[in-house]
Amino acid sequence: MVKSSFSSLLAAMSQEQGLGIPSSPVVVSGEGALISCFPVTELAAASIATAGIALKALLSRPNASLSIDQRLASYWFSASHFPVNRAPAALWDEFAGDYATADGWVRLHTNAAHHRQAMERVLGVSKNKATLAQQVAHWGKTELEEAIVAAGGCAAAMLTHDEWLKHPHGKTVSAEPLFWQEYHAEASRPELTLPPARPLAGIQVLDLTRIIAGPVGTRFLAGLGAKVLRLDPPEWEEPTLVEEVTPGKRCARLDLKSSGGREQFKALLGEADVLVHGYRADALESLGFDAETVQAISPGLVDVSLNAWGWRGPWRNRRGFDSLVQMSSGIAGAGQRWKKTERPHPLPVQALDHATGYLIAAAVLKGLKVRHEQHRGYSARLSLARTAALLMSQQAGDHPALAAINTHDFQPLIEWSEFGMGNRLKFPLMLAGTPVIWATPPAALGSAKAAWW
Repeated sequence: MVKSSFSSLLAAMSQEQGLGIPSSPVVVSGEGALISCFPVTELAAASIATAGIALKALLSRPNASLSIDQRLASYWFSASHFPVNRAPAALWDEFAGDYATADGWVRLHTNAAHHRQAMERVLGVSKNKATLAQQVAHWGKTELEEAIVAAGGCAAAMLTHDEWLKHPHGKTVSAEPLFWQEYHAEASRPELTLPPARPLAGIQVLDLTRIIAGPVGTRFLAGLGAKVLRLDPPEWEEPTLVEEVTPGKRCARLDLKSSGGREQFKALLGEADVLVHGYRADALESLGFDAETVQAISPGLVDVSLNAWGWRGPWRNRRGFDSLVQMSSGIAGAGQRWKKTERPHPLPVQALDHATGYLIAAAVLKGLKVRHEQHRGYSARLSLARTAALLMSQQAGDHPALAAINTHDFQPLIEWSEFGMGNRLKFPLMLAGTPVIWATPPAALGSAKAAWW
């Protein structure tokens, strides 16, 4: 294990992206940390700071003051939005969770209706979690994982980190870079104006991402002034997180499986500066939009993509979520041993998602710098599994727990939206002269037309 610190994580992230060591230090404030056997608070602070460093580089402001509140960063990795006079949305489906099998533990991810139905095709319909647990107990963990995945669902057997490193896909992930990057041919695009107060004003971002990493990344871009158009399939709903991740965005629906939808997407892409997508490795390509095609449609495009399990290896096209990656990669098992408990013990927040989200934003900002200075297109790929590998290379220090959220932690104005009133935490990153603020409140999925402003 490498001794953990904010500095070592920040150095790893910024150097892998090609940003180098910051010329001026990042000032860290705030007391306490999320309690874990891994440095989750340091991961939160370092990933957000990496996006800040990429922003400084884009603005050519190497000596501008950059600071981060690690306590607020920790809370943003859980929730930034708090409804007023109404209950927050439930985060998990009633059957999602960890279950004991005949030879270990497995996690079932059933938040999406079609993923729950896939689980039920394998295990049957249960009246409650206790009866489902009885069904799971008859299975081997890997046998059940594979059966549910084959049925189109999402599951992960708990492995130790050593088992993961010996696993065919775990070996592949460990050899992948944190940021896979590619530069494309020169292209004539309008010059970026980059006003310091709203540096991404006028930048058009097509957002084809869902829970959680991609929407976190594009939320940050919207907070810098980008026009973010989120596109979801006709039937997709995300009730647990819509208010959390959609401020500053327009949210529309588009069926990319239809010829008309693909033509409309092609027209939108032709006017886009940035494409962020979270489809599995070959999904967008199978619809006719591989990397070369999207660059041809929009020369000089910044194309950043996310895949849960990475981009090579046997699981490259497997459905995945933060909690599943934690189970397979050894994080939940390490937490179990550290906590000395019988059950898997995951991270206190879905840190792989949130950290990868800010690294996605950093990659977009790096791509815009490449376009601005070299007049070239840019692609980057990231994954939750590779972020997990970075976190597991570090060791948590001894810190006190975070102080509870209080009214001073909220932004001064209440957030009004079609959902009702809510409080939003102050953003933890502060770059002098460049606030992270959202021009519009959260928006319901499908509430806008699939068109630019």
